Amino acid sequence: MNSTENPQAMKKIADMCRWIAFVILGVHYYHLGYVWFVDLGLNWKLTDRILSSISGTGLLDSFNTSKYFCLLFLLFSLMGTRGRKGRKFNLGTAFLWLLWGHGVYFLSGLLLYFFQRSPWSLIGYYALCSMGLLMVIKGMTTIARIIWTRIDQQDIFNLQNQTFPQQQGLLENEFSVNLPYRFRLKNRSLKGWINVINPFRALLVLGNPGSGKSYYIIRHVISQHIKKGFSMLVYDFKYDDLSKIAYHHWILGGRKMEFFRIDFDDLARSHRCNPLEPSAMNDITDAAESARTILLGLNREWIKRQGDFFVESAINLLTAVIWYLRRYQDGEYCTLPHVIELMQQDYDRLFSLLRSQEEIQVLINPFVNAYLNNAMEQLEGQVASAKVALARLSSPQLYYVLSGNDFTLDINNPESPKIVCMGNNPQKVQIYGAVLSLFVNRLIKQVNRKGMQKCSLIFDEFPTIYLNNIDSLIATARSNRVATCLCVQDISQLRKDYGRDQADVILNIVGNVISGQVSGETAKQLSERFGKIMQERQSLSLGSSDTSIGLSSQLELAIPPSTISSLSSGEFVGMVADDPQVPVSLKAFHGKVINHHRKLASEESSFREPEVIRKLDEKSVQQIYLMIKREVQEITYSEMDRLLSDPASRHLVVPKK
Repeated sequence: MNSTENPQAMKKIADMCRWIAFVILGVHYYHLGYVWFVDLGLNWKLTDRILSSISGTGLLDSFNTSKYFCLLFLLFSLMGTRGRKGRKFNLGTAFLWLLWGHGVYFLSGLLLYFFQRSPWSLIGYYALCSMGLLMVIKGMTTIARIIWTRIDQQDIFNLQNQTFPQQQGLLENEFSVNLPYRFRLKNRSLKGWINVINPFRALLVLGNPGSGKSYYIIRHVISQHIKKGFSMLVYDFKYDDLSKIAYHHWILGGRKMEFFRIDFDDLARSHRCNPLEPSAMNDITDAAESARTILLGLNREWIKRQGDFFVESAINLLTAVIWYLRRYQDGEYCTLPHVIELMQQDYDRLFSLLRSQEEIQVLINPFVNAYLNNAMEQLEGQVASAKVALARLSSPQLYYVLSGNDFTLDINNPESPKIVCMGNNPQKVQIYGAVLSLFVNRLIKQVNRKGMQKCSLIFDEFPTIYLNNIDSLIATARSNRVATCLCVQDISQLRKDYGRDQADVILNIVGNVISGQVSGETAKQLSERFGKIMQERQSLSLGSSDTSIGLSSQLELAIPPSTISSLSSGEFVGMVADDPQVPVSLKAFHGKVINHHRKLASEESSFREPEVIRKLDEKSVQQIYLMIKREVQEITYSEMDRLLSDPASRHLVVPKK
């Protein structure tokens, strides 16, 4: 029972008004057919006296006056009507009943106009007038049963409730990446800016294939960073999609830096670079990191088995070979092709050469002991896995690119800044990925230093290469002005290739996240990262005689996982990190990035083909391949002769089994 009214009293008043309306209509009928009722003997002195009294009020002076008063009292009765409400009742139906009811109610008098007041015309008039009144009552009661409080049924996915204020102003500095986009706030469409103010806190771009990661995000990171003077590494998985963009904007920028590319498929347009450059390998730990990167890149399942005896044994052996060549003649032959060929030598020769270097004797002794003790099964388990894996890299194309020195990997050296594009091939990803992993690992080691130029590292399809301690790069490179951009399809893909722990660390320590359509656990984690907002909730309860409507506000997820899973191409959600000098109050965003498609299409049509660096034929490439093999054989035989001819080192020679 409500505190402001008595429902029972209202019901009695409504019933009384309804009965008054019926009585007035009955008096109207009696007055209109009085002569007929007298003929039928249905008049009495009491009724005649009542009729005479009512006639004195003027109620019966005109034909429709009493009918108007009847409708008026019916309207009063509606105020107390509290019928059972429901969703099926609507105002259109109610108006239709009222319209037809009023028409029949008032136009029924035409029957008496055309047929006079005969008994049959009176009976027809009474029937039509009563029917019209019932239709009016039906319309009125329908109105009383309509749910007038608005329960929005059009927004069935709760999209308007999930909108929230976003950054509309452009915030820019010398390092930022700024992307215009459109977002919704309730019923309004607004323009905003995704302001990646601090790219040095790393940018993670997520999205399923076709979500628009490269077209809407990565290409703008490349163009804006080149325009702002960043040196750059572009790992181009589907070469040369991103490399063309970088090359084009490098030309537009006036070629202020040097431009290099690594392409194992088109050697005439590829520069040559030695990732094991001796001047960049200061101690044996650099060799160990390089060995780990190569073998884990070739055997991705080893990433989850780090610490295993056979995995670590293979890494130690490769470390010893790399460091041996680094120390031999001051690194003249310290290249990956020479390492591969030296690894393929017989055990006795290989172990004899490695034992001659004191720094790596501790690494090689377990292998020598196993060989001398004839534990060949154990030795094959330790060595064969590394030899077989490295043998897959033995090709003239790889040897050609990896044995030259067209440029060094210190791309952010202020004296000679560079833009380097490294191309992979989806059909040869396992082979090329391992080599490119070594390139990137050695490059990161050199760029992550103080006093260097600002640098941008962009990795398309990041899980296709292996970077050891990528989390350390993200955590420490910020102070050295190294911006890292990782492009990943889904966090499950990262977990498959890097392991769950490493993938979770990467996801949690990046400061800027931009995500297209993803699903599953990735969508859940992102949704929790974006937080909650206050949303309104409405509830409707229909009872037998009453309806209750509740309104409440509560914290709900700003961007639910279902929303992230259903994003269209070009739609992105995310959160940016700010900077003390340029604070961002509204960090989360959800909208569609604005791309000027015609302008971009025109830009792509003006892309230039890369220049031919040197003219090559298959014969010259094959000559370099064979030359490396000969050089390793010469190193092996000359060193064996030296060890055997010197009594002080003769004991280092391992006898052949």
